[in-house]
Amino acid sequence: MILNILWIIIGIVLVLWGADRMTDGAVALAQRMNIPQIVIGLTIVAMGTSAPELFVSLMSAIRGTADLAVGNVVGSNIFNAFLIVGVAALVAPMVISRTTVKKDIPFAVFSSILLAVLCWDADISRLDAIILFAGLIVFMLYTLHVAKKGKAEVTEEQQKNYTPLKSVLLIVLGLACLVGGSNLFVEGATKIAAAMGVSEAVIGLTVVAGGTSLPELATSVVAARKGQSAIAMGNVIGSNVFNILMILGITGLISPMKGLEITTVDLLMMLAGVVLLWLFSFTKFKVERWEGGVLTLIFLGYMTWLVSNAI
Repeated sequence: MILNILWIIIGIVLVLWGADRMTDGAVALAQRMNIPQIVIGLTIVAMGTSAPELFVSLMSAIRGTADLAVGNVVGSNIFNAFLIVGVAALVAPMVISRTTVKKDIPFAVFSSILLAVLCWDADISRLDAIILFAGLIVFMLYTLHVAKKGKAEVTEEQQKNYTPLKSVLLIVLGLACLVGGSNLFVEGATKIAAAMGVSEAVIGLTVVAGGTSLPELATSVVAARKGQSAIAMGNVIGSNVFNILMILGITGLISPMKGLEITTVDLLMMLAGVVLLWLFSFTKFKVERWEGGVLTLIFLGYMTWLVSNAI
């Protein structure tokens, strides 16, 4: 038990340090390449912070624990939309571009609806996985189109005079710490939860999803604190899309998942998170502190309900 607690602590420290390095590298790279920070957030940062979810879901599906694989993705997306955006907005109100509100967030809503429909029969077949992966290709093509049209946002405070090599190295180093730290966290926390007799589905929705969402949480909070809300928001939206379309697409192609026990409530919470984020963003193209507080409170209420039902 003591060793597992130690892994959790070391994991959190690594994740926080890695998030700081990766954020600096991502911002510098966006400036060097003269593309919007939101594009870096939607692609490099989002794909990197989704790496723990990909690893955990793929290994879980191969080992025959499909509930852990899907629960990890659904739970991570709930963490992203409610807790991560909520905490980041509490740290600093998040300004959101019109393009993000009108195109990027709706794509995340579409992805959530698509997963809910495909999961309705409690299976994710290879055909379902192909549909999900096709959606990922469409999303990537759209994001690359935005990158060609956009320009980098640079302020004097945010200017990072890093060479391209240093920027890339910071991103790689940061990602390595994020993935390694979250894996240590998941390893320790999962063993503690399993020793307490918690089911696989609940462990996936809570402990594993929380651990694999640590990179998104740390990266978004650090980015928000540094005034780089485009990186923070792009990270959340991109991660939600990648979690569904890339992770379950790849996992389902390799190992179709049957007999899922993810409930309608869990799927509806995942969808409600991105819809609520969309509504909050739509009014003033900003998520205010009080709105971040609402998102955080809803998340805490859901977690309390989930854990109380599991005991």
